[in-house]
Amino acid sequence: MDLDLLQKAIGHRFGNPDLLREALTHRSFGLPHNERLEYLGDSVLNCVVSGELFTRFPDLKEGELSRLRAHHVRQESLHLAARALDLGNYLRMGEGELKSGGFARPSILADAFEALVGAVYVDAGYEVAQSVLRRLLETQLGESAAESSGKDPKTMLQEHLQGLRLDLPRYSVVSTKGAAHDQQFEVECLVDSLAVRTVGSGTSRRAAEQEAAQRAYEKIAHER
Repeated sequence: MDLDLLQKAIGHRFGNPDLLREALTHRSFGLPHNERLEYLGDSVLNCVVSGELFTRFPDLKEGELSRLRAHHVRQESLHLAARALDLGNYLRMGEGELKSGGFARPSILADAFEALVGAVYVDAGYEVAQSVLRRLLETQLGESAAESSGKDPKTMLQEHLQGLRLDLPRYSVVSTKGAAHDQQFEVECLVDSLAVRTVGSGTSRRAAEQEAAQRAYEKIAHER
């Protein structure tokens, strides 16, 4: 497994490559797997995101900061970060898990991202892990200004379109994959008057709609 591209993408070269391999090993593959690093990475992630939000939003109250942090460390957000790194292509897992599409499963990718953070922390310490996370989550953290208003992406998109006196968006399910207990939804968001179409994915229809709405909002706001 060539891990050079992944190390370049995260901006850290491991002094101990075994830590990186462990972070990318699902328990179905064997020992040592990434669950201990995942546990550690979860704590590091929460600490870094808490610090970033505390610094960026000095006027927000504790409850508002907690809500924003929950947004950034939830499975859907970590799944997006893992996909941006193409993390699924680097995972080591058992044959059965591979055949069932585990390399694309949001829960597995989110856990692997946390394990990767834990591996960076063990390899190089908190400051390096903090630097890596700032870079990998910069886009998501930058969107917090809008989220701090307390409005979810679907509401923000709707209000933005109403302000432009345009028709409201339409949402429809594109596909549903996986077993009933572990489904993955793909939903499209259509803004016909602007010829905008975006697609979001998530472990629920609502989560997929929110992601599609977020992408549509960013596209429309940026272009205008």
